[in-house]
Formats: sequence, structure tokens, C-alpha cells
Amino acid sequence: MSKQEFALVGDIGGTNARFALVEPGSTNLQHIEVLPCADYDNLDGAVLDYLERCQVTDVSEASIAFACPVHNDIVKMTNNHWVFSKKEVQSKLGLTSFKCINDFTAMALGVPHIAADQLIQVGGLEAEDDRVMSARARLVIGPGTGLGVSGLVKTRANWVPLSTEGGHVSFAPTTDLEISVLKVLMERFDRVSVERILCGDGLVNLYQSLAQVTSRESKYHKPSEITDAALKGEDELAEQTLAMFCKIFGQVAGDAALTIGALGGVYVCGGIIPRFTDFFKSSGFREAFENKGRMRGYLESIPVFVVMEAYTGLLGAAEALANSEV
Repeated sequence: MSKQEFALVGDIGGTNARFALVEPGSTNLQHIEVLPCADYDNLDGAVLDYLERCQVTDVSEASIAFACPVHNDIVKMTNNHWVFSKKEVQSKLGLTSFKCINDFTAMALGVPHIAADQLIQVGGLEAEDDRVMSARARLVIGPGTGLGVSGLVKTRANWVPLSTEGGHVSFAPTTDLEISVLKVLMERFDRVSVERILCGDGLVNLYQSLAQVTSRESKYHKPSEITDAALKGEDELAEQTLAMFCKIFGQVAGDAALTIGALGGVYVCGGIIPRFTDFFKSSGFREAFENKGRMRGYLESIPVFVVMEAYTGLLGAAEALANSEV
């Protein structure tokens, strides 16, 4: 295969590197592979191994998303050992174009390309036709390793991602129990942002804080243990924790939707919520999302979608290739 036939797209997290090939101007992902980051010294080694696996000699364009800051030439992964210079990698791989974008920017850019059967709607009005919806701002938000928050708006030519640090806004409790949890968390952190609760480690923070507030034993120390115990009905504290997690997420998502005017819908990404969609749909998320006093009517109309697509970041990286706004 010649390098004119394909461009390389990637989505690099702390554990895995996801790669695919796309034809110029397309977001149709081909030859998807997921490689463990621990198996490679750095990005260029992983890319070269992937291309060899695909029997592609080289590529001239690449767009890769990273779960870390990417605004400087030196990129240092937050949760794995990779550190590299963008200029050096571009030179080593012989790329004429190399776009490095943040992973949640890619997540946002991928949203317009998700198939309808990969979206689970949680409340709100039925989505209108694409032309109407695409003219309105969208909110892309999701708990995972952290809490990612991005906006998405459509110009005449391109989708434009609004990169934000919305996961670091202050936690605003709305009940006596949430106030008690906040007080416990304030003993550990100088400032309590919503990301201290709405992410994997945040779920553990919430579980331990609730245990302290209600004088109960804290049995679990991993997010997966808490989630599993809650879904199996094996631990009342775990169930209460997961329910409160969903409710607080609803409060935060509703605030963010108001802030950017997300009448085009809210898209829930990340690695946590898709693991328990039935629990999520029956939780207090939607009521908390809409419970904004005088603005309830505004929020009631906004559809929320849980994104089940496993490769949204790769779709976004593909979108970024020809997107002049990125």
C-alpha cells in the first residue's frame, strides 16, 4: 500500500494505544488495533509496529489524540512512561502533517460521526433532524480517569470543539448529605472540584466520604469493586455511592448545559457510565439535570445521550485531519 492511500489516526491513553487507518477525507476506520502502551518505549515504536502489522510501508499524514496536555512540543503522557518531541516523531515517521490533539477534543469531534445505534437516550425531547440539531451547541462530557468537558459548535465549514477545563469547577452540594460529604473532602483537598467526585478515583473518594459521614465500614478501594458491588446489590453503601455519583453528575451536566446553551444535546462519553446504563437511566441523573428552578423548562427539552461507541476518539482524530479549526 502506498502512503497516498491512507492517513494514520490514533487515540492514546494511559494503558492502551488505539490506531486505525482512514482514506483521505473519510472517517471510516480501517485496520483498528489496540496495543498496550507498556509494550513500547515510545510513540514512534508503537506506530511503526502498527504499520508493520497492517503491511503499510509508511503514511504521510497523522492525527493522534493524547490523554494529556499537547500544546508544547514535548508531550509527556500523564499515566504512562511515554515522553516525546512532536517535531522529532514527525521527522522519524516521515510525516508531512502531524496533528496532536487532546483526547477529549477528539472525543467531541467524534460525536457527529457516531452511528445512531451507538447512542442511548436518557430523557429530553426526541432529536430533531440533523440540520436543526447541528446548528445548536452540543455538550460533550464524561467521567473516566478525570472528568472531561467540551463543547461542540458547527460553522458553515467545520465542527469546532470548545476545549475547556470544566471538570475543575467547584463542587456545589444541594443537600445536607452532600454538604457533609463536601466537608469531609475539604479535609483532604484544599479545594473540592467536581472531578474529585466524578471520575474513577472520585468514586472512591465519594464512597469513603459517605462511609465516614454515615459511620459505616469502607470495604472497597477500587472503582470497579464499588461499581460491581452496587450493581449486584451486595453492598448498601456502594449502591448509595453509585446513586449519588449519578445524581451529582446530573447536577454538573445540567450546569454545563446551561453554561454553553447545549440545545443540540448532551453526549456522555468516558469509560464509566457506559458500564451501567440501566442503573444510570433509572438513577436520579435526569431529575438532577433538569432541577434548575426557573430554567427547568429549558433543560427538560435537551436530550442526553450515552455514547456506546468504543472508538469515538479515533473518529474525532479522523475528523481533525481535514478540519482547519483544529
